[in-house]
Amino acid sequence: MSALPIEQRLGHHLKRVEQELIAAKTVALRPYGLNVPQYTVLLVLAHEPGLSGAALARRCLVTPQTMSSVLTTLESRRLVERTPHPIHTHILEVRLTRKAKSVLAEADAEAVKVELRLSAKFKPQEADQLIEYLGRCSGVLTEVAAGPKKAR
Repeated sequence: MSALPIEQRLGHHLKRVEQELIAAKTVALRPYGLNVPQYTVLLVLAHEPGLSGAALARRCLVTPQTMSSVLTTLESRRLVERTPHPIHTHILEVRLTRKAKSVLAEADAEAVKVELRLSAKFKPQEADQLIEYLGRCSGVLTEVAAGPKKAR
């Protein structure tokens, strides 16, 4: 038997809620022919046009290989275009097409409905606290992933 029961593991609860959020957004985005990773890329590019694939991978929390696949799909659907950076021509900048902006506007309205429905279950102060708690979780896990600190 484990030293820590599953119902007491914060990581288990975080993962469950993350998967439920992805499932809800998947349903909301399906009519627009987008999955959650594709939607996330479009949303990030709407706020930060011209990012490279590597920068997008970091912002979207996926591997560069996954981002390459997502971008290939979005490009084949004419939702993004990749053009060489004006100075560093080996770097491709990614931008939304006009078509993507239209699709994103509609898809985002549906994704926002999911977010608002989730937020409605909390008083504003509770939502702020939850964001603070999740920030603490992120901070601790970032430290753990960085490995042990070395004494100087």
